[in-house]
Amino acid sequence: MGTEQVKEFLFETDVIGKLSHLNLVKLLGYCVNNTDRFLVYEYISAGTLHEHLQSSGHTPLTWAQRMRISLDAARGIEYLHGLTQQKFIHRDLNPSNILLGQDLRGKVSDFGLVRTIEDKSSTSKPAGTFGYLAPEYANTGELSTKVDVYSYGVVLMGIVTGRKVIDNSLPQKDILLVPIFRTNFLDKEKFRNIVDPTLELNGEDWNSLLEVAQLAYHCTAEEPEQRPGIHTCVGTLSKMVDKWNPTAISSDKGESSSMGLKQLVEKWEIEDPTADTTSG
Repeated sequence: MGTEQVKEFLFETDVIGKLSHLNLVKLLGYCVNNTDRFLVYEYISAGTLHEHLQSSGHTPLTWAQRMRISLDAARGIEYLHGLTQQKFIHRDLNPSNILLGQDLRGKVSDFGLVRTIEDKSSTSKPAGTFGYLAPEYANTGELSTKVDVYSYGVVLMGIVTGRKVIDNSLPQKDILLVPIFRTNFLDKEKFRNIVDPTLELNGEDWNSLLEVAQLAYHCTAEEPEQRPGIHTCVGTLSKMVDKWNPTAISSDKGESSSMGLKQLVEKWEIEDPTADTTSG
């Protein structure tokens, strides 16, 4: 290993090993054996998001599953950007680095290119996966959290369309996902033609897909200051994904209810007017 590789290895074991979040793959340990270096991560059994979007023998992901994975990935990046003692930039977010468990919940992985946010004012040699690099980072090495936001927007584009970020099997004008997505999004009829045909969408699904597509559009804005923060992405998606809808609340009277909380409280007060439902 060269000096730079040793530096990255020590950084990943020392700093990233301390991170702990439901939506980050956990670094369990490492091994040093002569000139060999090994990192030991938790095993995530269902493969990568890339594999599921490109079939590879998997059942196509439903829209509900894709939204949940999108939110999982955003929450993992949000943790890196500002919910730890140190703040980090991932620099290589793409569908191959989003792993899925058996429950098809997403975890962000591969922290070899992570940099602390304190480095954002300095330029660095661009690193990452072509097609997911923000323009300012690819051109000048300018590093900020908005670099991850751009990559996240491209990931969302793949989730909506099921397409690769670069597909040489398509006509020349359609090879690159980002420009074809951004151009077609402005025309809703044309946009329907690039949505993943394996998706079965009802009216509500289509509306939420358009919201996710709009988020992807803003995340991939040319200028970093025009992109939202990752916390905005989390807030937007969580409103769609984390709707609390109690469909099977069992009481000690042996009943099951799909009522909302307010209706349940009113019902309990009628049945037991002496109960104190205001405490706590």
